[in-house]
Amino acid sequence: MAAEIQPRPQTRKPVLLSKIEGFQDVVNTAVIIPKEDGVISVSQDRTIRVWLKRDSGQYWPSVFHTMPVACSCMSFNPETRRISIGLENGTVSEFVLSEDYNQMTPARTYQAHQGGVTVVLFVLEMEWVLSTGQDKSFTWHCSENGQQLGTYQTAAWVSGLQFDVETRHAFVGDHSGQVTILKLEQDNCSLVTTFKGHTSNVTALCWDPVQRVLFSGSSDHSIIMWDIGGRKGTAFELQGHNDKVQGLCYAPHTRQLISCGSDGGIVIWNMDVTRQETPEWLDSDSCQKCEQPFFWNFKQMWDSKKIGLRQHHCRKCGQAVCGKCSSKRSTIPLMGFEFEVRVCDSCHGSITDEERAPTATFHDSKHSIIHMQYEPTRGWLLTSGTDKIIKLWDMTPVVS
Repeated sequence: MAAEIQPRPQTRKPVLLSKIEGFQDVVNTAVIIPKEDGVISVSQDRTIRVWLKRDSGQYWPSVFHTMPVACSCMSFNPETRRISIGLENGTVSEFVLSEDYNQMTPARTYQAHQGGVTVVLFVLEMEWVLSTGQDKSFTWHCSENGQQLGTYQTAAWVSGLQFDVETRHAFVGDHSGQVTILKLEQDNCSLVTTFKGHTSNVTALCWDPVQRVLFSGSSDHSIIMWDIGGRKGTAFELQGHNDKVQGLCYAPHTRQLISCGSDGGIVIWNMDVTRQETPEWLDSDSCQKCEQPFFWNFKQMWDSKKIGLRQHHCRKCGQAVCGKCSSKRSTIPLMGFEFEVRVCDSCHGSITDEERAPTATFHDSKHSIIHMQYEPTRGWLLTSGTDKIIKLWDMTPVVS
């Protein structure tokens, strides 16, 4: 069971700039239009809308287009003004916006999947459209002629997708909790490796091509930082949500990670610190501190004439301990534990006040977030929630 996050006094907070309302159903994806006071949204109510800010300060639709089925995901390229939209019937539809963002022209449709499209990405440098679907497949198409270039069968539904242009690596996160790295060529791909660290489905991925670090968020409430570059093979956990993580964005200029979750939390993580890997949990038939048997250790219980105890694990050293030997709780921010977790009594005494200093700040969005997007040039954050509302935030007070 997840521990309760204890709120800390905040001096700097995200500033709510605007709310966009009026949707008939949940907004699955929305993006801020860079250099414009505008937002593009695709919704479960089958609509694509382009919202522009009017003189009144309110956002009103300049484009309102209805699709034949629900829109599940979207990718927007501001240079070409191309919108790539994944639909629940397995197709990807592309549109081009006019320069004044008041007209949307159909460009191309791809028959990409046998099931609903879960993620879509347009890669301008390669002229590729990458997509994943509920049919457990990852495909990529040529955006110039519409032809399918290749496909790869995934272990489960894919719910996270990122692409590194320089190395042509695709990062694929699925419902089994696994992250797969693929090397893409023009018409084929090869499996590089797989990462398994989450206990539930991957819900979000974020790639930093400079530090070569991949972040994955999950329904298990956790975030894992996979260091693929300088410290290959290391993984650092971040525990700061009470519900599933729904979005991740990285601000490379300040080395801060932004995460949002179904709990309504917006968490700002300072990644410019030396973090520690969490230890593997050790196996033992008895407490590794007091040597009392655990309840399945019948022989030792019989020999010692003692009742077996429940097994716990210290989050700092990983040792198997009983409740009496792990009666204390502590934050361990450098291990990613921003809220109190179980530690053995000896580890509790060794943790200094300096080591307990927080490396993240917590903010309440006041809606259950299902999608987020960060626009770094202005420092704006977009969140959409189950309340069918889009909120725009100025993050410069906290991401700086």
